[in-house]
Amino acid sequence: MNTPEQSQLGKTSAYIDQYDASLLFPIPRAGKRAEIGVPSAAPFFGADLWTAFELSWLNPRGKPQVALAHFMVPCESPNIIESKSFKLYLNSFNNTHFADADAVKARLRADLSEAVWRGAASTGQAPASIGVRILLPELFDREPVYELDGLSLDRLDVECTRYTPAPDLLHTVADEAPVSEVLVSNLLKSNCLVTGQPDWGSVQISYTGAPIDQESLLQYLVSFRNHNEFHEQCVERIFMDLWTRCKPLKLAVYARYTRRGGLDINPFRTSYPQALPGNTRHARQ
Repeated sequence: MNTPEQSQLGKTSAYIDQYDASLLFPIPRAGKRAEIGVPSAAPFFGADLWTAFELSWLNPRGKPQVALAHFMVPCESPNIIESKSFKLYLNSFNNTHFADADAVKARLRADLSEAVWRGAASTGQAPASIGVRILLPELFDREPVYELDGLSLDRLDVECTRYTPAPDLLHTVADEAPVSEVLVSNLLKSNCLVTGQPDWGSVQISYTGAPIDQESLLQYLVSFRNHNEFHEQCVERIFMDLWTRCKPLKLAVYARYTRRGGLDINPFRTSYPQALPGNTRHARQ
Protein backbone atom coordinates (compact mmCIF):
# COMPACT_ATOMS: atom_id res chain seq x y z
CA MET A 1 0.00 0.00 0.00
CA ASN A 2 1.41 3.38 -1.00
CA THR A 3 1.80 6.05 1.68
CA PRO A 4 2.35 9.80 1.17
CA GLU A 5 5.85 9.51 2.63
CA GLN A 6 6.83 7.10 -0.15
CA SER A 7 5.84 9.57 -2.87
CA GLN A 8 8.10 12.09 -4.62
CA LEU A 9 6.79 14.92 -2.44
CA GLY A 10 9.63 16.90 -0.91
CA LYS A 11 12.27 14.98 -2.88
CA THR A 12 14.48 15.95 -5.78
CA SER A 13 12.89 14.46 -8.89
CA ALA A 14 14.20 13.79 -12.37
CA TYR A 15 11.84 15.16 -15.00
CA ILE A 16 11.13 12.36 -17.44
CA ASP A 17 10.04 13.69 -20.85
CA GLN A 18 9.19 10.35 -22.44
CA TYR A 19 5.82 8.79 -21.67
CA ASP A 20 5.86 6.78 -18.43
CA ALA A 21 2.59 5.75 -16.76
CA SER A 22 4.48 4.26 -13.82
CA LEU A 23 5.10 7.80 -12.54
CA LEU A 24 1.50 7.99 -11.25
CA PHE A 25 1.41 7.37 -7.49
CA PRO A 26 -2.02 6.36 -6.13
CA ILE A 27 -2.66 6.67 -2.39
CA PRO A 28 -5.59 4.84 -0.75
CA ARG A 29 -8.43 6.99 0.55
CA ALA A 30 -9.37 4.47 3.26
CA GLY A 31 -6.85 5.45 5.95
CA LYS A 32 -7.84 9.09 6.20
CA ARG A 33 -11.52 8.25 5.87
CA ALA A 34 -11.25 5.91 8.84
CA GLU A 35 -9.52 8.69 10.79
CA ILE A 36 -12.40 11.13 10.30
CA GLY A 37 -15.15 8.57 10.86
CA VAL A 38 -16.42 7.94 7.32
CA PRO A 39 -18.46 4.70 7.51
CA SER A 40 -18.08 1.91 4.96
CA ALA A 41 -21.20 3.26 3.25
CA ALA A 42 -20.03 6.87 2.92
CA PRO A 43 -22.72 9.54 3.46
CA PHE A 44 -21.53 11.44 0.38
CA PHE A 45 -21.18 11.28 -3.38
CA GLY A 46 -19.02 13.49 -5.55
CA ALA A 47 -15.75 13.79 -7.38
CA ASP A 48 -12.35 15.43 -7.46
CA LEU A 49 -12.17 17.92 -10.33
CA TRP A 50 -8.65 18.57 -11.60
CA THR A 51 -7.34 21.09 -14.13
CA ALA A 52 -3.98 20.68 -15.85
CA PHE A 53 -2.56 23.91 -17.24
CA GLU A 54 0.73 22.41 -18.48
CA LEU A 55 -0.08 19.67 -20.97
CA SER A 56 2.05 19.26 -24.08
CA TRP A 57 3.08 16.53 -26.54
CA LEU A 58 4.56 16.15 -30.04
CA ASN A 59 2.48 15.56 -33.15
CA PRO A 60 3.62 12.92 -35.71
CA ARG A 61 5.93 15.49 -37.34
CA GLY A 62 7.54 16.41 -34.02
CA LYS A 63 5.79 19.77 -33.62
CA PRO A 64 4.87 20.58 -30.00
CA GLN A 65 1.20 20.80 -29.14
CA VAL A 66 -0.25 22.48 -26.03
CA ALA A 67 -3.61 22.13 -24.31
CA LEU A 68 -5.53 22.44 -21.07
CA ALA A 69 -7.14 19.36 -19.58
CA HIS A 70 -10.00 18.80 -17.13
CA PHE A 71 -10.24 15.56 -15.17
CA MET A 72 -13.07 14.12 -13.08
CA VAL A 73 -12.16 11.41 -10.56
CA PRO A 74 -15.18 9.83 -8.79
CA CYS A 75 -14.84 9.96 -5.02
CA GLU A 76 -15.89 6.31 -4.74
CA SER A 77 -12.60 5.31 -6.35
CA PRO A 78 -10.33 3.66 -3.74
CA ASN A 79 -7.36 5.95 -4.45
CA ILE A 80 -6.39 9.56 -4.95
CA ILE A 81 -3.48 10.52 -7.21
CA GLU A 82 -0.64 12.29 -5.42
CA SER A 83 -0.35 15.61 -7.24
CA LYS A 84 3.42 15.74 -7.79
CA SER A 85 3.31 12.31 -9.38
CA PHE A 86 0.51 13.59 -11.63
CA LYS A 87 2.72 16.52 -12.67
CA LEU A 88 5.68 14.22 -13.39
CA TYR A 89 3.41 11.91 -15.39
CA LEU A 90 2.05 14.79 -17.49
CA ASN A 91 5.60 16.03 -18.12
CA SER A 92 6.44 12.62 -19.54
CA PHE A 93 4.22 13.49 -22.51
CA ASN A 94 6.43 16.45 -23.46
CA ASN A 95 8.70 14.63 -25.96
CA THR A 96 6.31 11.81 -26.81
CA HIS A 97 4.63 11.57 -30.22
CA PHE A 98 0.85 11.12 -30.38
CA ALA A 99 -1.33 10.93 -33.46
CA ASP A 100 -3.70 13.63 -32.22
CA ALA A 101 -5.44 15.04 -29.15
CA ASP A 102 -7.89 12.13 -29.10
CA ALA A 103 -4.99 9.72 -28.69
CA VAL A 104 -3.67 11.79 -25.77
CA LYS A 105 -7.14 11.82 -24.20
CA ALA A 106 -7.48 8.04 -24.51
CA ARG A 107 -4.06 7.48 -22.96
CA LEU A 108 -4.83 9.81 -20.05
CA ARG A 109 -8.17 8.14 -19.35
CA ALA A 110 -6.70 4.63 -19.42
CA ASP A 111 -3.74 5.44 -17.14
CA LEU A 112 -5.70 7.48 -14.62
CA SER A 113 -8.47 4.90 -14.46
CA GLU A 114 -5.96 2.16 -13.71
CA ALA A 115 -4.31 4.21 -10.97
CA VAL A 116 -7.39 5.45 -9.11
CA TRP A 117 -9.15 2.07 -9.31
CA ARG A 118 -6.06 -0.01 -8.44
CA GLY A 119 -7.10 -2.50 -5.79
CA ALA A 120 -10.82 -2.14 -6.55
CA ALA A 121 -11.17 -5.87 -7.20
CA SER A 122 -10.51 -6.55 -3.53
CA THR A 123 -13.21 -4.05 -2.49
CA GLY A 124 -15.87 -5.32 -4.85
CA GLN A 125 -16.43 -1.84 -6.28
CA ALA A 126 -17.29 -1.44 -9.95
CA PRO A 127 -15.09 1.20 -11.57
CA ALA A 128 -16.85 4.37 -12.67
CA SER A 129 -15.64 6.38 -15.62
CA ILE A 130 -12.79 8.87 -15.28
CA GLY A 131 -13.75 12.05 -17.09
CA VAL A 132 -11.12 13.62 -19.36
CA ARG A 133 -11.64 16.74 -21.47
CA ILE A 134 -8.88 18.36 -23.52
CA LEU A 135 -9.11 21.99 -24.65
CA LEU A 136 -6.92 23.03 -27.55
CA PRO A 137 -5.70 26.64 -27.89
CA GLU A 138 -8.56 27.69 -30.15
CA LEU A 139 -10.90 27.06 -27.20
CA PHE A 140 -8.85 28.82 -24.52
CA ASP A 141 -10.89 32.03 -24.72
CA ARG A 142 -14.02 30.06 -23.80
CA GLU A 143 -12.62 29.33 -20.35
CA PRO A 144 -14.47 31.74 -18.03
CA VAL A 145 -13.45 32.97 -14.59
CA TYR A 146 -16.17 32.93 -11.93
CA GLU A 147 -16.29 33.12 -8.16
CA LEU A 148 -18.30 30.78 -5.95
CA ASP A 149 -21.92 31.78 -5.48
CA GLY A 150 -23.24 32.29 -1.98
CA LEU A 151 -23.32 34.54 1.06
CA SER A 152 -19.78 35.45 2.08
CA LEU A 153 -18.77 34.40 5.57
CA ASP A 154 -15.71 36.64 5.24
CA ARG A 155 -17.90 39.69 5.84
CA LEU A 156 -18.03 38.74 9.52
CA ASP A 157 -15.62 40.46 11.92
CA VAL A 158 -14.74 37.49 14.12
CA GLU A 159 -11.85 36.74 16.44
CA CYS A 160 -9.81 33.74 15.27
CA THR A 161 -7.47 32.03 17.71
CA ARG A 162 -7.45 28.37 16.64
CA TYR A 163 -5.44 27.17 13.65
CA THR A 164 -5.82 23.40 13.75
CA PRO A 165 -9.20 21.80 12.97
CA ALA A 166 -11.65 22.56 15.76
CA PRO A 167 -14.98 20.85 15.01
CA ASP A 168 -16.18 21.66 18.53
CA LEU A 169 -16.66 25.24 17.30
CA LEU A 170 -19.53 24.15 15.05
CA HIS A 171 -23.10 24.52 16.26
CA THR A 172 -26.55 25.37 15.02
CA VAL A 173 -28.78 28.21 16.14
CA ALA A 174 -31.33 26.84 18.59
CA ASP A 175 -35.07 27.26 18.16
CA GLU A 176 -34.94 28.62 14.62
CA ALA A 177 -36.76 27.18 11.62
CA PRO A 178 -34.77 25.10 9.10
CA VAL A 179 -33.17 27.02 6.25
CA SER A 180 -31.64 26.32 2.86
CA GLU A 181 -28.59 28.48 2.24
CA VAL A 182 -25.25 28.66 0.48
CA LEU A 183 -22.25 30.06 2.35
CA VAL A 184 -18.78 30.76 0.94
CA SER A 185 -15.35 31.75 2.21
CA ASN A 186 -12.02 32.55 0.58
CA LEU A 187 -10.14 32.02 3.85
CA LEU A 188 -9.56 28.29 3.61
CA LYS A 189 -5.89 27.40 3.92
CA SER A 190 -4.25 24.10 4.75
CA ASN A 191 -0.80 22.62 4.14
CA CYS A 192 0.56 19.71 2.15
CA LEU A 193 0.51 16.55 4.25
CA VAL A 194 4.19 15.80 3.53
CA THR A 195 6.00 19.05 2.66
CA GLY A 196 4.00 21.54 4.74
CA GLN A 197 3.75 23.90 1.75
CA PRO A 198 0.63 26.10 1.89
CA ASP A 199 -2.51 25.19 -0.04
CA TRP A 200 -4.86 28.15 -0.57
CA GLY A 201 -8.53 27.62 -1.31
CA SER A 202 -12.09 28.85 -1.36
CA VAL A 203 -15.00 26.79 -0.07
CA GLN A 204 -18.74 26.70 -0.70
CA ILE A 205 -21.10 25.04 1.79
CA SER A 206 -24.69 24.39 0.72
CA TYR A 207 -27.11 22.89 3.19
CA THR A 208 -30.71 22.47 4.30
CA GLY A 209 -31.42 22.12 8.00
CA ALA A 210 -31.14 23.92 11.30
CA PRO A 211 -29.28 27.23 10.76
CA ILE A 212 -25.54 26.83 11.24
CA ASP A 213 -24.03 29.61 13.32
CA GLN A 214 -22.08 31.56 10.72
CA GLU A 215 -19.45 33.07 13.01
CA SER A 216 -18.52 29.68 14.42
CA LEU A 217 -18.47 28.20 10.91
CA LEU A 218 -16.00 30.83 9.73
CA GLN A 219 -13.80 30.26 12.80
CA TYR A 220 -13.92 26.53 12.06
CA LEU A 221 -12.83 27.02 8.45
CA VAL A 222 -9.98 29.29 9.57
CA SER A 223 -8.90 26.57 12.01
CA PHE A 224 -7.52 24.55 9.07
CA ARG A 225 -4.79 27.17 8.60
CA ASN A 226 -1.93 25.12 10.09
CA HIS A 227 -3.39 21.69 9.29
CA ASN A 228 -1.42 19.24 7.12
CA GLU A 229 -3.70 17.21 4.86
CA PHE A 230 -4.38 16.70 1.15
CA HIS A 231 -7.16 18.72 -0.50
CA GLU A 232 -9.52 15.78 -0.89
CA GLN A 233 -9.08 14.82 2.76
CA CYS A 234 -9.71 18.37 4.02
CA VAL A 235 -13.01 18.59 2.15
CA GLU A 236 -14.15 15.22 3.46
CA ARG A 237 -13.17 16.27 6.99
CA ILE A 238 -15.23 19.47 6.64
CA PHE A 239 -18.17 17.48 5.29
CA MET A 240 -18.06 14.91 8.11
CA ASP A 241 -17.68 17.53 10.84
CA LEU A 242 -20.71 19.43 9.56
CA TRP A 243 -22.69 16.24 8.94
CA THR A 244 -22.14 14.82 12.42
CA ARG A 245 -22.25 18.01 14.50
CA CYS A 246 -24.87 20.11 12.72
CA LYS A 247 -26.94 17.21 11.31
CA PRO A 248 -28.26 18.95 8.19
CA LEU A 249 -30.92 17.27 6.08
CA LYS A 250 -28.84 17.95 2.97
CA LEU A 251 -25.21 19.01 2.65
CA ALA A 252 -22.71 19.76 -0.10
CA VAL A 253 -19.12 20.98 0.32
CA TYR A 254 -17.08 22.23 -2.64
CA ALA A 255 -13.55 23.63 -2.45
CA ARG A 256 -11.44 25.15 -5.17
CA TYR A 257 -7.72 25.27 -4.42
CA THR A 258 -5.15 27.40 -6.20
CA ARG A 259 -2.90 25.57 -8.61
CA ARG A 260 0.51 24.19 -7.72
CA GLY A 261 2.84 22.69 -10.31
CA GLY A 262 0.39 23.54 -13.06
CA LEU A 263 -2.45 21.58 -11.41
CA ASP A 264 -5.45 22.55 -9.34
CA ILE A 265 -7.62 20.10 -7.36
CA ASN A 266 -11.23 20.90 -6.55
CA PRO A 267 -13.07 18.30 -4.44
CA PHE A 268 -16.88 18.19 -4.29
CA ARG A 269 -18.87 16.10 -1.78
CA THR A 270 -22.66 15.99 -1.49
CA SER A 271 -25.09 13.99 0.60
CA TYR A 272 -27.64 13.72 -2.20
CA PRO A 273 -27.41 13.01 -5.94
CA GLN A 274 -26.93 16.12 -8.04
CA ALA A 275 -24.97 17.31 -11.04
CA LEU A 276 -21.31 18.04 -10.47
CA PRO A 277 -20.38 21.73 -10.46
CA GLY A 278 -18.74 23.05 -13.58
CA ASN A 279 -14.96 22.90 -13.34
CA THR A 280 -14.68 26.67 -13.75
CA ARG A 281 -11.62 28.42 -12.41
CA HIS A 282 -11.60 31.38 -10.03
CA ALA A 283 -9.50 34.50 -10.13
CA ARG A 284 -6.90 33.08 -7.75
CA GLN A 285 -6.52 29.95 -9.84
